[in-house]
Amino acid sequence: MTEETQSAPALHTWKLTIAYDGTDFYGWQVQPGKSTVQGQLQAALGRVTGEAPLPQGSGRTDAGVHALGQVASFTLAAPIPAVNLHRALNRTLPPSIRILQAMTMPDSFHARHSARAKTYEYRIFRDEICPPFLSRYALACPWPLDFQALQQAAHIFLGEHNFLSFAATDPDLTTRNLALEEKSEQEKTALPPPTVTGAIRTIYSSAWEERHTETGKLLVYCVRGSGFLHHMVRNLVGTMIEAGRGRLRPEDLAQILAARSRTAAGATAPAHGLILHSVEYPGQGPVRKVE
Repeated sequence: MTEETQSAPALHTWKLTIAYDGTDFYGWQVQPGKSTVQGQLQAALGRVTGEAPLPQGSGRTDAGVHALGQVASFTLAAPIPAVNLHRALNRTLPPSIRILQAMTMPDSFHARHSARAKTYEYRIFRDEICPPFLSRYALACPWPLDFQALQQAAHIFLGEHNFLSFAATDPDLTTRNLALEEKSEQEKTALPPPTVTGAIRTIYSSAWEERHTETGKLLVYCVRGSGFLHHMVRNLVGTMIEAGRGRLRPEDLAQILAARSRTAAGATAPAHGLILHSVEYPGQGPVRKVE
């Protein structure tokens, strides 16, 4: 054993619980020349510790998607107390990213591989004028929506299903569906054939709720599952809105599930209404600290 090997510092596995406003970021995953949450965290770790591990998230949120309880893991050699790392990262990170908790974990912990469930929320503002300080975090939806139809549609997704109909196939096309209007037949036939594999997921809870706030009424879709495909929650919401508008019957969603084709489902809801609410790991409840 060489002297260099003998003196190699031990690596410690860290877990961060993170909240962020995703409006000004190009999603979670690091991208050359673009500001991302993962990239900001890596840079902050470098400034604080002199090391620059790439934090691995529980999942990759898209551009514009927010988080109340994202989780990231990485290893560090620096023997820094958790309370010091927590404070130092919040001092160097932009205000739109906050570390809620920092703690060391067993070496086997991994933010994505160890997760057993996630909860997402999608928020829709229902009053006439959406206040500017809510407009970044909720879809302003002017159309009449049948709440019971939305609820019936949400319940169809409970249990284990193949969600291929609700997986992203063409990101460029889905980002054009910001108005939640029906895609033309030409657009639908232009979609490439699905390439997503392993599309089976288990949904433990799926429901809409009404929330009355000082600034107006929100409809919030809350969904908890074993995992989610790319754009899956936004595609579920976009399709359920069609049911709420009377363009689909709630029972039609069972046929859309069975079709296993993205062209059968509705449009992709905009990113800014979606929030990663919490992540769960064995032996603990949902990881979340703030609302």
